[in-house]
Amino acid sequence: MSSPAVGARAADGVFDGLREDIVAGRLTVGERLPSEAALAERYGVSRPSVREAIRSLQALGLTRTRTGSGTYVVSDRPALSLGYGDFSPRDLSEARPHIEVPAAGLAAERRTEEQRAELVALCDRMDATIDPEEWVDLDSRFHVLVAVASGNAVFARAVGDIRDALSHQSGVVNLIAHRREPSSREHRAIAEAIGIGSAIEAREAMRAHLGAVERVVSPLSEPASRD
Repeated sequence: MSSPAVGARAADGVFDGLREDIVAGRLTVGERLPSEAALAERYGVSRPSVREAIRSLQALGLTRTRTGSGTYVVSDRPALSLGYGDFSPRDLSEARPHIEVPAAGLAAERRTEEQRAELVALCDRMDATIDPEEWVDLDSRFHVLVAVASGNAVFARAVGDIRDALSHQSGVVNLIAHRREPSSREHRAIAEAIGIGSAIEAREAMRAHLGAVERVVSPLSEPASRD
């Protein structure tokens, strides 16, 4: 049986191949995708990996599955939205370093043993899962827990209030840039720094993580406009 990381990479390969075929016009709008079995054979992967790739295509608005009929191409351009509700991508990018970096430092100084163990457990589950939706949920829970562990009610409330926006953006970024594995390593570094009580290392690890996210989000985002 393949490891979770291998399974995730297999789904990414199918997703990339099908997305490129759709965008390039080799699979046209209205055309039905080959069956799961045919795609699994073509890409040399398991059928669950094919299903994950198809879910990702649907999340981008490229395909739609019709019960009993199959999966069809419905658009040749991804319907991307990195904002959520009232929060634009710029809003999140500007605010997060001022909230989550100091929160990580305080968490290193104030976290309880229970919180330390829970952060590690979340990292373990992020490493183990091959379900992209579960990974995104664990990601947002990790960031909320860091803020709570800071012992600062303002930081905890702020991150809690933007949790849905963070989850949405994380899901889109992972589809486009395959950020799950590097992001899991970055979360592990944050948890380890908090675990050993190093505020400096915790702040740097969180700053590095947010910087990596920003480098992906920035070129994908339209400049935010304010009337």
